[in-house]
Amino acid sequence: MAATMKILLVEDNDNNRDMLVRRLQRRGFEVSIAVDGEEAQSVAHAEIPDLILMDMSLPVIDGWEATRRLKASPTTGRIPVIALTAHAMAGDRDKALEAGCDDYDTKPIELPRLLGKISALLGTAGSD
Repeated sequence: MAATMKILLVEDNDNNRDMLVRRLQRRGFEVSIAVDGEEAQSVAHAEIPDLILMDMSLPVIDGWEATRRLKASPTTGRIPVIALTAHAMAGDRDKALEAGCDDYDTKPIELPRLLGKISALLGTAGSD
């Protein structure tokens, strides 16, 4: 990767967040963090990341609503969003896409699969 890609990770669980930040940084991404949907709004508008990883079960404003708001904004509307959720029920993927997410991944995170989705959305070469 020539230019460092910036990812906003929106995750309220410390263990999930710390693990994912370390693994993404090791692969050369710059990672910003928000712990709830409201903070996600302000960080996304301030930093304009290349991609957002959005946990759906968040305090204050949930990931569904945070994504809808980000996608409705002219400033952040074109930023790709990948929903991260432990909800792997039929219809959850559709619900995420309806909220404006560009893709969907389930927890626990399988890093090679997630990196493939990140690469596809960012148009970057190869994941692990």
